Amino acid sequence: MATATETNLTQHIIGLEQEYIVQSYKRPPFVLVRGEGVTVYDAEGKAYLDWVAGIAVNALGYGDPQLTETIQQAATGLIHLSNLYYTAPQAELAALLVERSFADRVFFCNSGAEANEGAIKFARRVAYDSGQQDKVEIVCFSNAFHGRTLGTLTLTPKEKYQAPFRPLLSGVHVGEYNDIASAEALIGPKTAAVIVEPVQGEGGIHVATPEFLRALRDLCDRHQATLIFDEVQCGVGRTGTLWAHEASGVTPDIMTLAKPLAGGLPIGAILATEAVASHIHPGDHGSTFGGGPLITTVAKHVLERVSQSEFLAHVSEVGEYLRERLE
Repeated sequence: MATATETNLTQHIIGLEQEYIVQSYKRPPFVLVRGEGVTVYDAEGKAYLDWVAGIAVNALGYGDPQLTETIQQAATGLIHLSNLYYTAPQAELAALLVERSFADRVFFCNSGAEANEGAIKFARRVAYDSGQQDKVEIVCFSNAFHGRTLGTLTLTPKEKYQAPFRPLLSGVHVGEYNDIASAEALIGPKTAAVIVEPVQGEGGIHVATPEFLRALRDLCDRHQATLIFDEVQCGVGRTGTLWAHEASGVTPDIMTLAKPLAGGLPIGAILATEAVASHIHPGDHGSTFGGGPLITTVAKHVLERVSQSEFLAHVSEVGEYLRERLE
């Protein structure tokens, strides 16, 4: 049973939040204070199972001892350093991401929305360098969620989200997810990029068929458009393979990552082929906090653990168990 002090603390914190924080979130009436594994505990000692893993972030759960130790050790060194200088953790994480993906180069930022914004910029730069001034259009798909910044909000075709913030980015067309004919009707010579989630998250757990992803790859090749896979939520081991698109056998030009990559710390990453990355020059893009030493040290630890075959096999096993029981 909760004590008066614990109850008062809950009421106090909720009062502070409601008085001083912008009310952009609707929160349940309890205050979480600690976590262990997949369980979190409120100020009154009540336990809750976190079925959404911090909204697809806590890949190693709460209170993981190895993750905690990695953070503590990293904090004794450089926490932040400007991207004007070389740092070992950033370079080593980039090398590991390239080694374990299709990509040749990596750009680091702080979130999934920021990664998707950057990916669109990269694609626009590639199109600009082609000399086709009207090659600026972006194709996204129904039920997509790519972020809440102004650009990524345009790629998130939900009326409730978009209506209060129009006008949005121009030149964006919305196709039907998993509908090849719809994609064929929209992707053409003026298309700079196509962005798609191999497994949709917020829009519902919709899985792109291999045929759909192959069709997008073929259409992008035909029209010299950049194919972007948004794996912010479905990547980094969440599907039982390191990257969700692996099951399809289709390779993108750009892949965006974020949520689970640093185990709960803020990070985003744009993974790109050399054909794309070679178009980005000093001054074209930047991120003050992107790729900081502490964050990239932790992300390297997370990626090394998630990449292990036993880890991925366990994800597949548990995922299949849950699927069978839910169906």
